[in-house]
Amino acid sequence: MWFKPGKKRNRRLQRNFVLDVKQRSDVVRAKRARLSAVACLLVVGTFLGLYIVWRIGGAALDMFVYRNPDFAVQVVEVQTDGKIAAEEIRRWSGVKPGVNLIGLDMAAVKRNLEKVSMIESVSVERVLPRTLKIRVTEREPVAQVNVPRANVSGEVALTVYQLDVNGVVMQPLNPRESVVPLAQANAALPVISGVNAYLLQVGHRVNAKDFPQVPAALELIEAFSKSPMASLVDLRGIDVSASGVLVVTTVQGAEITFGCENIEQQLRRWREIYDYGKRANKGDIARADLAVKNNVPVRWMMASVAPTPLPLTKPKPNLKTRRKNV
Repeated sequence: MWFKPGKKRNRRLQRNFVLDVKQRSDVVRAKRARLSAVACLLVVGTFLGLYIVWRIGGAALDMFVYRNPDFAVQVVEVQTDGKIAAEEIRRWSGVKPGVNLIGLDMAAVKRNLEKVSMIESVSVERVLPRTLKIRVTEREPVAQVNVPRANVSGEVALTVYQLDVNGVVMQPLNPRESVVPLAQANAALPVISGVNAYLLQVGHRVNAKDFPQVPAALELIEAFSKSPMASLVDLRGIDVSASGVLVVTTVQGAEITFGCENIEQQLRRWREIYDYGKRANKGDIARADLAVKNNVPVRWMMASVAPTPLPLTKPKPNLKTRRKNV
């Protein structure tokens, strides 16, 4: 019993200490709450200020740049290295007169032009304040494929596709889309036959799995244009229907069979046989099988029965004439 008063005093002292700790904790929590509120206000204020600046900047750009008549397109300058008319390139680009040059979607202009199968590549450039420059690289057709199709009246007409040296299928230009006469140029292209033309896709490269001989035929056309035989005979067509060989016919009436490999070597052998026939007075070549490596079988066309060569309207192999600032 003697220790009871002391125990009571200790309880009071302990109780006061607990109350003091609680008071300090409340102060700390209040400070933290105030700091959190200030931080939230700063974050919200910062984002609100940035949003206001962004809206004001966008309105200023729209007023002084994107709607500024000083940046309206007035000149579309076209440069091309082929025969497509400049006005057609402007029309295909989709650029309307008066459109804002700064806000113009350059990628869309480029895509619009690259959809045209005769166009290989396009570059588009802004020239402030009012000029748009378009530079076009065209594909050059080296061969054609004739597809017979029935029209509305039931008559069969030929639909012509063209191929460039890489095997890209092209839709021929209309006469109004070209600055040079197309009839003469298209008539001079050798015709590739034996192709399932229904598998051809305009704007896409010929699938070598579907047409294994077509790449070799295109290689032959390119190599022939650079060979000595190009000044002596003219290619009329190449039949790729037989497996592993190319059957070439010429305007002069010859039929030459090529293997699909070592094209340049076979062209040199053709020239050697041609020269031999002239020296030996055997006339022109009627048939030759260059796919045979040794003892090439050759039939000669006697001069007395040789067909009269057709009038050559074939232009130079390279039809491209660079035109600038059209």
